[in-house]
Amino acid sequence: MTDVERREVALVDLLDRLLAGGVVVTGDITLRIAEVDLVRIDLNALISSVGPKVPSPFEEPT
Repeated sequence: MTDVERREVALVDLLDRLLAGGVVVTGDITLRIAEVDLVRIDLNALISSVGPKVPSPFEEPT
């Protein structure tokens, strides 16, 4: 094994790296009974950290 393969990454470090670049989550859920679609949910989400270089899209309360 090389040093890269043995290196352990803490969950906090992994989340920090993912959120620094942003993560896109997409998915579809369909609830059906007897081949009849009853409910369909489409999910599209962008999860990213907010900082000085990437400001929040929401206004700051004053």
